[in-house]
Amino acid sequence: MSLSYQDLKNDRQWRSSTGLNQSQFEVLRGHFARAYEQMYGETILERKSGSTQESIFGTYDDLLFFVLFSLKCGLTYDVLGLVFGCDGSSAQRNQKSALAVLSLALSNAGVLPARSFANVKDFEKWFSQDEILILDGTEQRSQRPGNKEVQKEAYSGKKNRIP
Repeated sequence: MSLSYQDLKNDRQWRSSTGLNQSQFEVLRGHFARAYEQMYGETILERKSGSTQESIFGTYDDLLFFVLFSLKCGLTYDVLGLVFGCDGSSAQRNQKSALAVLSLALSNAGVLPARSFANVKDFEKWFSQDEILILDGTEQRSQRPGNKEVQKEAYSGKKNRIP
């Protein structure tokens, strides 16, 4: 038995498994289908009929639900494959291709957030309409330098005990 979007019975289940309600999912499905056809040059059914391998995801709904579920739940590929009736490597391949389609769909819809900027001017232009900008300043681990003088410069001192 594998999980399907058809198993979802109420708004709470839709939101907990995909992050969207059913009507939002249906709107995104339209964008997703157009992006899929743009990326592969044929519909999912045409692509499925031309393949010698059995397809796990035969509709746009199935594939979109799979990728949204995988992003929302954060399962390992082996567990994701178990949930959707495939092996871990198939789950990884399908997620990778579906993420590319989803990214194109969001980009075409004009709602894909910017992930990087070429320079400061591009950054300022992107956020010029926003009054408040919140940055996640979480400390990131770094490789400890071998040189003792450079180590002193890189050391934050947070772990010093105060007597």
